[in-house]
Amino acid sequence: MESADAFEVEVVYARPDAHAVCMVRLAPGACVREAIERSGILVRFPEIDLRRQRVGVFGRLCDLDATLTAGDRVEIYRPVRVDPKEARRRRARRHGRSAGPSGGDPRGG
Repeated sequence: MESADAFEVEVVYARPDAHAVCMVRLAPGACVREAIERSGILVRFPEIDLRRQRVGVFGRLCDLDATLTAGDRVEIYRPVRVDPKEARRRRARRHGRSAGPSGGDPRGG
């Protein structure tokens, strides 16, 4: 029997070729791990390893045991493949701009 105080959260995960958005109904005091497990995403995307991948709620990193509230959006993040600073340098080189301290800023700052 489901508690009258049960609430819904959204659990999301995305890859370049597929994504999932699942609504999950939880009891008060439920945590991020429980939401992910109940969502079925771990079955649909077996490459997810919660021991290594980070998770968050609305873009803020959190632990798997973080308590959820109604309407939260649980996000499972994929590992970063390229350092963001290095990716920016590569883009700047490709477009003929400096990636130095001014960052190629047209204002010269």
